[in-house]
Amino acid sequence: MTRLHLVLAAALSSTLAACGGVVPPPATQISRPPAGPPASAFTRPGPLIGTDARHLIQMFGQPRLDIRESTMRKLQFANGRCVLDAYLYVPPQGREPLVTHVDARTPTGTDVDPASCSAALQAK
Repeated sequence: MTRLHLVLAAALSSTLAACGGVVPPPATQISRPPAGPPASAFTRPGPLIGTDARHLIQMFGQPRLDIRESTMRKLQFANGRCVLDAYLYVPPQGREPLVTHVDARTPTGTDVDPASCSAALQAK
C-alpha cells in the first residue's frame, strides 16, 4: 500500500471506531499461486511431435504461414484437402524449437486427424 492509502485507511478506521463500527483488518498482499506444470506436461504423443521446422519444411514444402513470437513459432501448411498448424516451442535444453502440438482441419474448418492430414500434405 502507498503512504496515501495508509493515511486514508487510518482516518477511515478512526472515523468508524468513533461511530462504534467494526474496523476491518488492513488488506494483505495476495500471494501468487505456484507455477503450473510446463507446457510439455500437456504434450500428447502423435504425428510430428518433436519435429523441428527444418524437417517439417522438408516434408511439406514452404509453409503458408510462419508466425514467430518470443517463445513460440507456428507453421501452417495447406493444400486443397486440409490445413495443418504445427506449434513449436524451445525445449528446456534450449535447442531448436520443436513441435509440441498439432491441429488439423479441412479448409472449411472441420477437425480432421493430424496423421491423415500429414499424409495428404505429403501426397500433394
